[in-house]
Amino acid sequence: MAIEGISEGLELGPSGWVEITQERIDGFAGSTGDNQWIHVDPTRAAAGPFKTTIAHGFLTLSLLPELWFELAGDAGYRLAVNYGVDRVRFPAPVPSGSRVRARFKVGEISEVNGGEQAVIEATVEREGGEKPVCVAQLVFRFLR
Repeated sequence: MAIEGISEGLELGPSGWVEITQERIDGFAGSTGDNQWIHVDPTRAAAGPFKTTIAHGFLTLSLLPELWFELAGDAGYRLAVNYGVDRVRFPAPVPSGSRVRARFKVGEISEVNGGEQAVIEATVEREGGEKPVCVAQLVFRFLR
């Protein structure tokens, strides 16, 4: 099965780079209430395991819809929505000041009431990093 312009096995990416500034990290902390020092206290984090603050894993995850739509758009549908995430891992940290980008691979596409559903494997990499910083199995719904 396929969605207009999107078929099973299609690989997209990489996306453009997104800079993960301390301001973005602080904004995410403020929105979520996750103010752990490893994210928001540069002085304390400098003495910590990563020698700087790092982005929240969920901040990295939250970038995926934006990066997907940068590459794929809405495929001509009335509405494209996040339906869920089946699996997420954060294999490596994202230090403040890093740049990240994503690659996607479309898995199973199935019919749902009012449209199609796609399972999409997402991998986020950090510029200069050896391991991915996020791997996730996204579920998007494309509604007519």
